[in-house]
Order: sequence, then C-alpha cells, then structure tokens
Amino acid sequence: MKVADRMARLVASDPVFRKDNRTMLPRTELFKDTLKKAAHAWKRIVELRLTEEEANLLRLYMDQPGYVDLHWVRIPTILYSLYILIYNIEAIVKEQQKKWLPLAYKFQIIGFYAQTELGHGSNVQGLETTATFDPKTDEFVIHSPTLTSGKWWPGGLGKASTHAIVHARLITEGKDYGIHGFIVQLRSLEDHSPLPSVTLGDIGGKFGSGAYNSMDNGVLQFDHLHIPRDQMLMRLSQVTKEEKYVHSDVPKQLLYGTMVYVRQTIVADASKAVTCCLYCCKVQCYSKAVLNYKTQQSRLFPLLASAYAFRFVGEWLKWLYTDVTHKLEAKDFSTLQEAHACTAGLKAVTTFDAIEECQKLCGGHGYLNSSGLPELFAVYVPACTYEGDNVVLLLQIARFLMKTVSQLASGKQPVGTTAYMGNIQYLMQCKCGVTTAEDWLNPAAIKEVFEARALRMAVNCAHNISKAPSQEEGWYYAYEFKAF
Repeated sequence: MKVADRMARLVASDPVFRKDNRTMLPRTELFKDTLKKAAHAWKRIVELRLTEEEANLLRLYMDQPGYVDLHWVRIPTILYSLYILIYNIEAIVKEQQKKWLPLAYKFQIIGFYAQTELGHGSNVQGLETTATFDPKTDEFVIHSPTLTSGKWWPGGLGKASTHAIVHARLITEGKDYGIHGFIVQLRSLEDHSPLPSVTLGDIGGKFGSGAYNSMDNGVLQFDHLHIPRDQMLMRLSQVTKEEKYVHSDVPKQLLYGTMVYVRQTIVADASKAVTCCLYCCKVQCYSKAVLNYKTQQSRLFPLLASAYAFRFVGEWLKWLYTDVTHKLEAKDFSTLQEAHACTAGLKAVTTFDAIEECQKLCGGHGYLNSSGLPELFAVYVPACTYEGDNVVLLLQIARFLMKTVSQLASGKQPVGTTAYMGNIQYLMQCKCGVTTAEDWLNPAAIKEVFEARALRMAVNCAHNISKAPSQEEGWYYAYEFKAF
C-alpha cells in the first residue's frame, strides 16, 4: 500500500498528469495531451528509476487509455520481446533482437499490432492482406488486394506509429500457407511521412467524451510494399532464398500468443473497472441511509463480490500465462490449449455491464461527465468485442468443454482446470450435504457444488448437441438456451 500511495501522490502532484479537463478538450488537443502524458511518464520512470511494479501503478493512476499501453507495454514487452524471443528460430533471434529491441525501448520507433481488418475482426483465418515472396529480390511483397483487407482499428496506427507486426497470408511458389507475422516499417524515421506504397489514416471519433478518443485508431493499406525476407517472424516457419516453405513442429496456436496475453490483462483489469465504478457510485450520491436500502444492496453487493472474484482470478490467470510461457520456452505445449480456453472464457465472463448498472444507481449525477462514470463506461465497453467477440469466445470455451467430456468415455483423464471432470461417476450422482447456513462457510462444500453443477451442465449440453439434427443447430440451441 505504501508503494501505491506513493505513486498516487506522484501522479496527483504533477500538473502534467491533470485530467480534470479531459472531457472538455477537442479531440486533436486530447490526442496531443495523451502523447504528452505518455512521454512525461516514461521520462519520470527513467529519472526515478521506478521498478516494474511502480511503473505499472503510475500507468494505472494516470488513467490514460492510449500510448502508454500500446507502445510502452504492448510493443517492447509483448510484440517485440514475445514475438522475436519466442516465435523466431534460434539462429535469427539474436540478430533481430539487436536490430529492433533497442529502437523500441528508446522510442526511436513506435510499433503496433496489425491483425484486425475492415472486413475481418476476430476471424483470423479470413484475413486478406497478402505477403508474396519474390525470389528475384529476396523480399516479401505486402499488399492489400481489396477494400476490406485494409488493417482497421489498431491503436497508434493513425498518426503515431512507425512500425507494425503485420499479419498477412504468406504466398510462395503460388501456394497460400496461411497467416504469418511480418515486421513492417510504415513511416520515414526522418520526417514521419508514410512510405511509398503505404496509405495511413485515422478512422475518426469513437463512442463517449474522452475515453478512446485519446487514441488514433487507424486504417492501413499496402500497395505492393517490399520488405526484406528476414523480417518474417520465423519461429513457426520460414521461407528460404530458394522460395521453399519450411514448417516447424511448433503448434500454430502460438500465432495468437499476443491475443491471449491481452485477454489476460482484460480479465485482470475487470476488477479495477468494477471497483472504480462502485467507488464513483458511493461518492456521487450515497449516504449511509441510502446504502441501507435492500433494493440498492441487492444490485450493488453482487458487483462488489464480482470485483473480488475478478481480482483473484486475474492474479491466477497471470500465473497461468507465466507458467505457459515458461513451458513454451522449454518446448512444452501441453497447457497451451487450456490457457487459450481459460483466457477466452474468463474474458467473456468478466466483461459485462457493471458500470452501466452503477450509473443508473447514481441517478442524474451518474450521467454527468464529471462523475467519471460515462468515460469509464466508454473506455471499458469495447472490451466486450475487442480481442474476440464475447459470444464467439463463449462458444470456444463450450467446444473445449465438449471435447473434454467426449474424452472421458475413452478413459483419458482431464488435467488442469478440468481435472474435476475425472470424478464424473461421483459428481453425477452426489447430493448436496449442506443442511444449515453455516455449512456454506465450508470451502469444500462450495467447491463440490460448483464442480457437480458445472459437470452436469456440460454433460447435458453434450447430450443435447448429439441429439440435434445438425451440429450447427445443436450449438445454436446450446447458446440460445444457455445450456453451458
């Protein structure tokens, strides 16, 4: 708490970090203000030699969606470190590290993650941007063949970024080898103008006052842009000078490592969002007498309980992601599928409308920009769709559970978070032993109830899907009637 208090005072006492005027600034000024804050934050971190924990707290108290997150955290740490250190073959790692990491950490280049396209959001396999290898020049030719293939939404793309990790369809010897990542320079490092064959722009204002309007979410189109062959991310595969595609034995799911990481951070941040809106709700209009009303408690207290649950599961998810990362470095891919399922499911479950509920409970005060709730809502509501639409993610976790259920009959024992399913004979028949209210204070009793309920719902869902005329209708029924 001492560290948190110190970082809070640091932000509150620094006039550069003021945010009382955010909702009144025009978008251009809001954008400039965000850049100023991000640069100043980095300067203070270096000057004060802040630890990682202190730097993260500084970022939290700044409360600035935008460049601090997208470059300071995601680009050096996630995109360049994770992609180059994990995804590239060992013979190229050191060479690419020397070239890219120092530039990123010194902010001599600003990068972002270019996956989503105008016509293709979470459907990664539907991306249209192409990267065709030209053996005559030993280069890849990056191209946007259609209007819908333009990269759309990446934060930092519109005005600030100079480089990108671009996901495109790799084509060599006339064959499409699917989606791969490429390090691509977009702007001149001398005058920041777009390179020839590159079209860049800002996609315009977003929902709410302030919020994500501090970011230059952008659009990107390529017109046969040439890049060196060694700027392909090659941990999963590579293309030789002779135009041959060489595939490794590393699972393709590693391509989505960054998305899994971001989903993990969304879950971790969910408790912060709920806690902030509960605090705003309390400050705005609640006296002790009002909080005593049962109707208010019945709406607020479940949200408070959720904040605790989200905080605990967010910490656990960080541990899981770290554990999976270490195993990947040792070429152990056994827990990768579970990590994907857990982050997908929890991301969908934790991003719900708690902020809107608190805004309603504040009455008219909650509708004012000065309450902080409208901007908080505008900042957090995109979490329901980015990094995977929640409906799609719920279906992904459902398929993971159905696959686990189907394997029980073969005697294969589930592991990790689904290990309880191995006790299927007992859990399908057991009865709750709780007879008094005090019995619910026993964690073992609560755990058994949740396990029995979850397993029975999964088995029932699998049974219903198997009886459906088609698999598509079965999954529609499962989702529509909340069978899982």
